[in-house]
Amino acid sequence: MKYISTRGQAEPVDFAGACLAGLATDGGLYVPESWPQIAPATPGEPYAETAARILSAFAGDAIPTDVMRRLCTQAYDRFAHRSVAPLTQAGPGLWLMELHHGPTLAFKDVAMQIIGQIYDYLLGLSGQRMTVTCATSGDTGGAAAGAFAGAENVRLVILHPHERVSPVQRLFMTTTGAENVLNISVDGDFDDCQSMVKSMFADKAFSASVGLSGVNSINWARIAAQSVYYATASAQLGHRPLRFVVPSGNMGDALAGYVAARCGLLPGGLEIHCAVNENDTLARVFNTGKMTRQAAVATPSPAMDISVPSNFERLLFEVTGRDADAVRRTYETYAQQGEVDIPEAARARLSCTGLSAASVGNADTLAEMERFRQETGWLICPHTAVGTQIARRLKPSDAVATIVLATAAATKFPETVKEATGEDAPLPSRCAELVDRGEVFERFASDPAAVRARIAAFAG
Repeated sequence: MKYISTRGQAEPVDFAGACLAGLATDGGLYVPESWPQIAPATPGEPYAETAARILSAFAGDAIPTDVMRRLCTQAYDRFAHRSVAPLTQAGPGLWLMELHHGPTLAFKDVAMQIIGQIYDYLLGLSGQRMTVTCATSGDTGGAAAGAFAGAENVRLVILHPHERVSPVQRLFMTTTGAENVLNISVDGDFDDCQSMVKSMFADKAFSASVGLSGVNSINWARIAAQSVYYATASAQLGHRPLRFVVPSGNMGDALAGYVAARCGLLPGGLEIHCAVNENDTLARVFNTGKMTRQAAVATPSPAMDISVPSNFERLLFEVTGRDADAVRRTYETYAQQGEVDIPEAARARLSCTGLSAASVGNADTLAEMERFRQETGWLICPHTAVGTQIARRLKPSDAVATIVLATAAATKFPETVKEATGEDAPLPSRCAELVDRGEVFERFASDPAAVRARIAAFAG
C-alpha cells in the first residue's frame, strides 16, 4: 500500500511513512496510490473490529492485522459508550451520530486515540523519538494531549490561538501535567497556528533536527480512522441511502466520508453537506469555484473558525483527475495572490462528487441551539447546531435518512450553551476533576521564529 503526494514531487511512501510524516516533503498531502475496496460493515460487528478491518486495508504490510486489531481494541476501550459512535434519532428521518463519548468529549478522540496507539507501535519498532506538532482550533489539541500525554517515544507540541478556544477545550490540553507536552498559546487565529506548523514541515533542516511529525487532519491516518464511523452508521441503518451533514472547518471529517464511499463502505451512495459557520471559504469554493483568503472571524463555533480548509486539497486532487501539476499550480497561486479559481474542469467534477457546502450565521447558530432544545430536550454544542441548522434546509425525504455528526458534547461550551438556551451544561463526572488541575501553557506572539526556537529547545 503506497501513498503519493497531491503535489507530485515527493517519493511514494508506505503507511508508516505517510502516518509519521504528516505532510509530504513537497508540501502536499498524502493520499493512497489507489483506493482499496473494503467490505461494508455489518450491523453486529463491534466498532473496534470494523476499525481494524478498515485501517488494515490502508496500512497494508506496515502493521500486521492481529496487531491492528489489538491496537484498535485498546484505543476504543476508553470510550464511555460501547458503540463508540452511536446513532440517536432526533426526529422523523433525522439522526445524530454522537461522536463525543471519548476521553475529551469530541470527535477528534475517535481518530486520535488509535493514532496514539499506532505511533507508539511504529516508533517502538524503529527505536525513534518524534516531535508531534499540531495546530488546533479547539478539539484537536485536547484529543492529542489525551492520546500522547506520557508517551515514551513522542514529544507533543500544541499550538492554539490565545483566547479563541473555549475554556473547557483549553483545559483538556493544558492540564495533563505530562512533561512530554508543550502547549503554546499564540496571539493570532487558527490559520496563524496552522501556517506555522506547515512552514516548519517545509523547512527540511528544522523538521529533521526535531524529528517533526503532525496529527492535524492533514495526517492521512486521521482521515482513515474517521472513515470508520461512516461505515458503522451505514450498517446501523441497513445500508440505505443516507445524507450526512458534517460541521466543517478543515474539512477532514467530511473528506473521511468521501473516502469511505470511494472504498465501498457506503453502499447506499454518497451525499455529504459540509456545514460551515461565518468563516465560509469552503462554501464559497463549492458554490463559486474560487478560493479566497480572508482573516478568520470569531464565532460561537470556534473549532470551525478556519479560513483555509486544508483537506480541500485532497478533494481537488481527485476532481482534477489526480493532476498533481494542476494542484501544485493552484496552491502556488493561492499562496502568492491570496485567491485563485480552481481549474474549470475540476469545478465541473466537483459538483458531481456528492459533496456540497453551505454556511450558517452566528445568530442562527444560537437560535438553533435553543430550537433544538425545545424540540428534543437535548443540549447540543454550537458546532453540532450549525449542522442541524443545515439539515433543516434540506428537502424532506422518506427515502433518505439524514445524519448530523454531533462533533462535541455541549458541556465543552458551557458559556455558549448558557447564552443560547439559559441552561447549564456541567462537565460529566468522569471529567469534572479537570477544573481542579493547574493549567500549563506558554503565550507567544504570532512570531514563527520565536515559536520554532521554543520547540527546538523542547525537543532537546
